[in-house]
Amino acid sequence: MEIKKQTSLRGEIAVPGDKSISHRAVMFGSLAEGTTKITHFLNGADCLSTISCFRKMGINIEQHASEILVHGKGLHGLCAPDSILDVGNSGTTTRLISGILAGQDFVSELNGDASIQSRPMKRIMTPLLSMGADITSIRGNGCAPLRISGRPLHAVHYNSPVASAQVKSCVLLAGMYADGITSVTEPVLSRNHTEIMLNYFGAQVTSQGTTASIHPDPALEAREIRVPGDISSAAYFIAAGLLTPNSEILIRNVGINPTRDGILRVCKEMGADITLLNVSQDGEPTADLLVRTSSLHGTTVGGEIIPALIDEIPMIAVMAAFAEGTTVIKDAQELKVKESNRIEVMVDNLKRMGADIEATDDGMIIRGGVPLHGAVIDSHLDHRIAMSFAVAGTICDGPVEIEGAECVNISYPEFYQDLYGLARV
Repeated sequence: MEIKKQTSLRGEIAVPGDKSISHRAVMFGSLAEGTTKITHFLNGADCLSTISCFRKMGINIEQHASEILVHGKGLHGLCAPDSILDVGNSGTTTRLISGILAGQDFVSELNGDASIQSRPMKRIMTPLLSMGADITSIRGNGCAPLRISGRPLHAVHYNSPVASAQVKSCVLLAGMYADGITSVTEPVLSRNHTEIMLNYFGAQVTSQGTTASIHPDPALEAREIRVPGDISSAAYFIAAGLLTPNSEILIRNVGINPTRDGILRVCKEMGADITLLNVSQDGEPTADLLVRTSSLHGTTVGGEIIPALIDEIPMIAVMAAFAEGTTVIKDAQELKVKESNRIEVMVDNLKRMGADIEATDDGMIIRGGVPLHGAVIDSHLDHRIAMSFAVAGTICDGPVEIEGAECVNISYPEFYQDLYGLARV
């Protein structure tokens, strides 16, 4: 894919449904009694992996153009799969479904692509083992493939060493099959979509500070869910609108959950002109985002805000390269164990474009304002890398060629069409 400089981006778009919420809607709908209707579902490869896994466990899931219908069988209604559960590239599928599988009365195996087979799973194995689960890394390296032999679980209070919604959700989901109240305490609060949605389905989940607790054996009931637009997908158009000259973009119905809105807070600190319109606080909060071209300056990104923007850091790094002054990104060691080592990959590719950037152990230092030029970019088949450099390509001098550009299908199959649809020659 070759991306060329644009003189202006104008118009309005609606980005795909939130990936995190789409995953959970299918999972919780499968464990509920009755038919759950999901609209604005993200039809990306990751969420389709979740659908595939639950179909293999006996759940009838209908996919229509405008909606997904999940015919749930209740908390104890899953069947033993007759083949390996293929999670594809999806860390969310792998880690959340492990919590559910740990409490079943059957044996299952999880496996995915090469990226999943290198991503750390000890972070969920440790709390599940403490609950009495039988979960093993088949190759003994703490990664997928995983074998899970379901059994009765014990309630625990788990102190998580990382602020991770996937770890927290895994433990809470296993807690539905435990013999008492299960709690998770994080160092800082991670995204809370699981807590919000489980309560909506009828579970009893409470939150106090950075601790979430769940009562066992909830009676989940089917619901209707409209998935808000994914702020992680909106981030690319926020950045494109801020950085491309003479631009104004309206992004409709974006989720602005406070555990996910770190990108908006950082943009404001960098001097961004972003206006929130039509704000709704019903369930998952949403708003329309009006983004206008802005002169950005450097900032420091670190501490408690990191879990609220971990997936947006590649895009923030590109923004920082075009901003005036120095930006420091720290406390982001988690970037090393995403679909790629995003610290290493961002630094390497931005250097190819002429940026003044250096890697640190937990982030990067970017000295902005240096003119960037086109280059050949290695996406490492990481969708967030590919989309971040596509935005860079609309601003820098000379074309940007992205290798492995099709990986955007994981979360945003129409990304390139939407980006060029805003172009004004």
